Amino acid sequence: MSDNGQFRSYNIVDLTFVDVQEYLKTKDIIMVPVASTEQHGPHLPLKTDTVTAEEISRRVAAQIKIFHTPCIWTGYSPQHMHRPGMGRGTITIRAETLLNLMYDVARSLIHHGFNRIIFINGHGSNIKVVDPVLRKLRYDTGALISFVKPYMENYVGLMEGLMENPPEETPGWHASELETAQMLARDVVDGTNYVRMDRAEKTLAHIPEFLPKSFEKKDGMPDIEFDGYKYFTFPMDHHEFIESGVIGNPLRGTAEKGEEALRRYADHVARGIQELMKVPVKVHNREFVDRV
Repeated sequence: MSDNGQFRSYNIVDLTFVDVQEYLKTKDIIMVPVASTEQHGPHLPLKTDTVTAEEISRRVAAQIKIFHTPCIWTGYSPQHMHRPGMGRGTITIRAETLLNLMYDVARSLIHHGFNRIIFINGHGSNIKVVDPVLRKLRYDTGALISFVKPYMENYVGLMEGLMENPPEETPGWHASELETAQMLARDVVDGTNYVRMDRAEKTLAHIPEFLPKSFEKKDGMPDIEFDGYKYFTFPMDHHEFIESGVIGNPLRGTAEKGEEALRRYADHVARGIQELMKVPVKVHNREFVDRV
């Protein structure tokens, strides 16, 4: 802690165990950002989802003075690997690996005295596999476990009125307007040009070649329309329905939109977490015995 009683950082890795002990005297909540390292088209860096999770966590921590961990920077991204030798850069881990990693991180924190674990997710496909570990953590320990999704895909939510792209140009989808805007905002914050707008272009999803033309696809979800309804799903790879990796139109992304999006998400998450801090929690199994 600093001389004025404030922590010099709210990222737990920047602190000593003395700081952790001081924090736990008054608070028992911590955020765990979790995301991915995966291709985001020719204009956005592989860390795009990780930046989202880290930035929301950092902003929430600064607003309401709570701890967060470093980001779990790789996630469940098998659909982004592309064919062997294509050099797309994605690093994926198997579902059971991600679940084990999340479990061990959370159990370590619960062991030390944290009672409320808030995962801040930056990558949509993690949602497909995480339910078992969230339930296991709750059932095994009694801790309050939450999984927050502060981004936009086919749910507009807090971004209503901010994004200019029409729905058919999927403003919240992979490397489109929203993600481009948020990464441009980060360029302003740290002064480093990670976004290559000279490479950005509008591209829309199409039906994979292995399906008949009677099916239709518009976004990155695994379900596909047939006769105007979405009852069919398929295990598709990303490059089968969008070669560039960009689903939508990134050209309307601006740093100003990205900053406003991050602000809205962080404010919303911060308010929610403040409410969760009021909930009585009784951990019934704290020691992480099975840790080897």
